[in-house]
Amino acid sequence: MQEPKDLPPSKSQRKRDMLALQKIGEILVSLSPSQLARIPLESDLADAVNAARNIKSHEGKRRQLQYIGKLMRHLDPAPIEAAIEKIQLKNHLNKSRFHQVERWRDRLIAEGDTLLEEFLQQFPQTETQELRQLVRNAQKEHEANKHGGADTALFRFLRDVIESQ
Repeated sequence: MQEPKDLPPSKSQRKRDMLALQKIGEILVSLSPSQLARIPLESDLADAVNAARNIKSHEGKRRQLQYIGKLMRHLDPAPIEAAIEKIQLKNHLNKSRFHQVERWRDRLIAEGDTLLEEFLQQFPQTETQELRQLVRNAQKEHEANKHGGADTALFRFLRDVIESQ
């Protein structure tokens, strides 16, 4: 009798592997062109991914994704998966930084000078006078229930300060 390690993978296992490669193909198709450029792809796989982007038909796109999966069966998917994970991690970090800046902006508008001191302790390189002015302008707009862009200016200032740290 053959040892289990000597047996070829079962049909179910081959199908799971194939679907996993197709899933990677779906992720590749959904990436922006600049993100896709950072992923090491062979030319035929890159052409197939670009072709899939232009297909509007559901069935046509499904078949193209199967073709991408077929092409990937002949490659080592590890470098592609690593590059995708790196991009997704960067996106996650960008989102969390964006939410951090939003929270600071909203809290500064709501709490004013009491929170301003805390922010300045955490980010000592901040231009204090400019920050105070931006916070006051945003508070005035919120009190008047206007949307003149002061909160956007405050957000941009906070983002620049936080990213420079």
